[in-house]
Amino acid sequence: MIGILLITHGTLGESLIQCACHVLNRRPLQIAQLGVCAQDDPLDVLPEARRLLAMVDTGDGAIVLTDIYGATPSNIAMKLLDSGQVEAVSGANVPMLLRVLTYREKGDMQTVITKAVAGACDGVLHLKGGS
Repeated sequence: MIGILLITHGTLGESLIQCACHVLNRRPLQIAQLGVCAQDDPLDVLPEARRLLAMVDTGDGAIVLTDIYGATPSNIAMKLLDSGQVEAVSGANVPMLLRVLTYREKGDMQTVITKAVAGACDGVLHLKGGS
């Protein structure tokens, strides 16, 4: 099973996991999060990110989800990348996380990444009220 590590600003990662727990009615296996605060030095956080990554990756690889491309969490994720083994996707939201959780046992890394991106995009809709 592909592991999941969320690296986000503050407590967003844990909140996303809690939303997934609510939908799935259980806490998924092989998932962890690392919250980055404004005062954190990325180089100081990197060893903890590596430790968490090793914890969730049991041999099938891991996907790192970050919130904003180019921000500190995604810059930390970039240092963890290992093509085919550790991949990252930015723009994390609940639909993205649910897609990763749904497909990580069924597909290869590229399929899970494709599903993650599609889930994130498909989950953004303009809601219109009735007339």
